[in-house]
Amino acid sequence: MMMAPFCPLSIDANTTTCRASSFLGFGIAGRRTPPPSSSSRSPISSSLSSSSTPSASHICSHVNSCKFTGVNKNSKFGYYTMSTTLCDFTMPKSIAGGDNHPDHLLVLVHGILASPSDWTYFEAELKRRLGRSFFIYASSSNAYTKTFDGIDASGRRLAEEVSQVVKKIGSVKKISFLAHSLGGLFARHAVGVLYSARNMNVYERDDPSKTDGFQRSGTIAGLEPINFITLATPHLGVRGRKQLPFLLGVPILEKLAAPIAPLLVGRTGSQLFLTDGKPSRPPLLLRMASDCDDGKFISALGAFRSRILYANVSYDYMVGWRTSSIRRDNQLPKPPRQSLDGYKHVVDVEYCPPVSSEGPHYSLKAAKAKEAAQSSPSVQNTVEYHEIVEEEMISGLQRLGWKKVDVSFHSAVWPFFAHNNIHVKNEWFHNAGFGVVAHVADSLKQQESCLFVSSSL
Repeated sequence: MMMAPFCPLSIDANTTTCRASSFLGFGIAGRRTPPPSSSSRSPISSSLSSSSTPSASHICSHVNSCKFTGVNKNSKFGYYTMSTTLCDFTMPKSIAGGDNHPDHLLVLVHGILASPSDWTYFEAELKRRLGRSFFIYASSSNAYTKTFDGIDASGRRLAEEVSQVVKKIGSVKKISFLAHSLGGLFARHAVGVLYSARNMNVYERDDPSKTDGFQRSGTIAGLEPINFITLATPHLGVRGRKQLPFLLGVPILEKLAAPIAPLLVGRTGSQLFLTDGKPSRPPLLLRMASDCDDGKFISALGAFRSRILYANVSYDYMVGWRTSSIRRDNQLPKPPRQSLDGYKHVVDVEYCPPVSSEGPHYSLKAAKAKEAAQSSPSVQNTVEYHEIVEEEMISGLQRLGWKKVDVSFHSAVWPFFAHNNIHVKNEWFHNAGFGVVAHVADSLKQQESCLFVSSSL
């Protein structure tokens, strides 16, 4: 059997994603830091990896009791937004006249069967909280049933849309992505298409704030990548092991879902269930856990200064906790019941440093398991194939450091709306997610402050 080329990528595990330790308090990565004993728990501060290489088992450090510092919540930051019609927007007079140019583009990407209107509350709150350096744009290129066209097709559309927006604005220097659900996979594919490698000069190599070598050595759409944030995104797909929770983990339902999904949601369905393509070719989500001919997916993610995963611990019947937080079963912590101080329903934050590995592989065993899962789907064939591919995806994605934010709506009035609560799809029905929105906004502000301090040194 001829195997399709698949290019594993090695990444230095001694890397981190946030600097500016001169004013931020950090825990020590490489070991678990117990949560503080007081009732108020750390809201934002992340931790950095130590100089030692993490072991093969993915060890994450919980955030310690340091408070969020470095951002004045009353600072005179402003903001700009665009129409959600592709590149059909009017530049504010202050920009057109050359004053107060926003230099940071924040792209909002919605999920399946959704539209830019899903971001109405979130966008308004970001306007209120963020600074004048941000230009907020809600993507519209994949609205409603266009999300059925496939993750790759939707990702390319998003990439083209972002390119046009960047050209239209002309003044931005930095870019960030905030994506919900399936939109996170569209964004991952898009940044792989938009990525351009950049060789660091001798001054950058000697800069102690840029010691992460491979990471942050490229651009996205010609801009400096800053934040890549996803909310309840199925990074590992939705196949098996309660990754699609409304199937209740019933084997027969999970077996039937895979062949039915393409009939309901097109190519996107087969890609989410890892059954796309010929048996000799790795499924798209596995290819997106590395660099390959389709795009520099891992290099693109590694270029961002900060990568944050928001995941629902429970009550999300669309996307499971493991797939949205890129964890194995034995890596799922016992979620705290208490919210972080100031961020209701945000219950835990941990920084997981990169784990050194050879990267994902698509073996002959995986190809045979895929062929069996496609031709004669059974519980045994499905489980075997999924376990092989999922482990390879995790190995690939965990070569990068991630901040993982766990969210629990167990005490909300409508906890069963968790998938839409997490991004407040509707201000009246999904307002339990207000604390998540605040946490995201403060995370963005924290990175902006890191950049400001770094540029001032």
